[in-house]
Amino acid sequence: MFTGIIEDLGRVISVEKRGSFGRITVETGLPLGEVSIGDSIAVNGACLTVVEKRGGTFSADMSEETLRLTGLGRVVPGERVNLERALTLSKPLGGHLVTGHVDGRGVIRRRTAREGYVDFEFSLPAALMGQLVTKGSVAVDGISLTVASLTDEGFTTAVIPHTLRLTNLRFKGEGDGVNVETDIIGKYVERLLKGAGDTKKREVITEAFLGEHGFLK
Repeated sequence: MFTGIIEDLGRVISVEKRGSFGRITVETGLPLGEVSIGDSIAVNGACLTVVEKRGGTFSADMSEETLRLTGLGRVVPGERVNLERALTLSKPLGGHLVTGHVDGRGVIRRRTAREGYVDFEFSLPAALMGQLVTKGSVAVDGISLTVASLTDEGFTTAVIPHTLRLTNLRFKGEGDGVNVETDIIGKYVERLLKGAGDTKKREVITEAFLGEHGFLK
């Protein structure tokens, strides 16, 4: 579990393809002495497991699912990536609860500099739109952001200079892809609403039902 508050901008050293799997190596300023093999680090919002450490770099394996749902299989050496270590009980929850399980890819449709912030508009897969609400939270490349407004195909958000300076969004422009994870609460609400509307899957308790299952004699 993560918070969406980026701790470091790492630099990709290499990405190796190994059949349907892959391995990414990242240079970081994070205190790797405090990171153990097997610990989780979110890389552009995708939860990865540290399998090797060497100097100021760490390596993590990427499953077929990770390569399919995220853009990590397409990053190149030198590219900057957002990094966050897993949440601990002593760590402030400054953003929102982020699982590190990317739901899909979004695309930057518009980037507009405003006075005091930068306005971004993202497009999303249609399947994710029902999990967003205005003023709700969304993770973009692992960054906890607030949905400013919903559009027909996605959402807008305002990014303050502090966030822009400390994350890879400062390098992103129109047409670039991003990893998107919707708020886990939104997923549960959508699931409950869909279940409530599906009468075919619900058992209705009637007198006949009770008799059939031995509750009435």
